[in-house]
Amino acid sequence: MYKIIYMKADYEPWWQFEGWQDCVVSESVFEEKAEAEGYLKKMLHDFSHQYGHQRHNKERFWAFWSDEEAVYCEQCADNAQIYHGLIWQEEK
Repeated sequence: MYKIIYMKADYEPWWQFEGWQDCVVSESVFEEKAEAEGYLKKMLHDFSHQYGHQRHNKERFWAFWSDEEAVYCEQCADNAQIYHGLIWQEEK
């Protein structure tokens, strides 16, 4: 089984801080690897055109963001960047 997880948070998806699952927007599950890869490729294409910045980490995490999308963080008394993250998961 293969999963593509889309999360939206004020940190990149590879950090997976405690409670990161609460930031999951959607989860797409596929039985066939080729189908999952096709879906991921489409999501990467769409996000790269929708957001001005991107970063890839550990061969299974992608983060996308735009300069305009931030939220105020009371703890840090400053704006925190919002990231749109994609995660590739393989479950055997």
